[in-house]
Amino acid sequence: MTDGKQRCTWCNVKNPKYVAYHDSEWCYPRFDDPYLYEMLILESFQAGLSWECVLNKRESFRMAYDDFDLDKVCAYGPEKVAELQSNKEIIRNKLKINASIENSRIFKEIVEECGSFYAYLRRFCPEETVFETGKTTNALSDAVSVDLRRRGMKFVGSTIIYSYLQAIGLICSHERECFLYKVL
Repeated sequence: MTDGKQRCTWCNVKNPKYVAYHDSEWCYPRFDDPYLYEMLILESFQAGLSWECVLNKRESFRMAYDDFDLDKVCAYGPEKVAELQSNKEIIRNKLKINASIENSRIFKEIVEECGSFYAYLRRFCPEETVFETGKTTNALSDAVSVDLRRRGMKFVGSTIIYSYLQAIGLICSHERECFLYKVL
């Protein structure tokens, strides 16, 4: 509590990026395709790591991934993959980099099929935000994960998808003691 506000226990109050993310982005409903795409790619890089690690590299990811321009990322070939693997400012896991490009292509297919990624997610989601704490998966994240993996996406297990749904505001998990609990 650097400013007198009680935050979720996971929020490292010594990291200004983390505090800003917690206070003004996490669990806030935001459903435009560019944001949904960026967050899906970033969340997939979180697998096996902390969100704080990914968040600290977010600006570097934006630069490396052409500001998450979906069409540009879908067109990435071997030269760009090699460039990404040598970029010390991002997470250089070859499997995650390759998956991010293939996941981008699948994301684009879903948008073309459904009109938007939000419309796709609404196939699985209730109309209102889910308020719950203390979980890392639920039936919603299970269902979305199964479908995305069936379509060929990687690094989209139920825990990653649950975190993604929190990030974009379909699930709100601010803890009871947090100043944002049930405010959103």
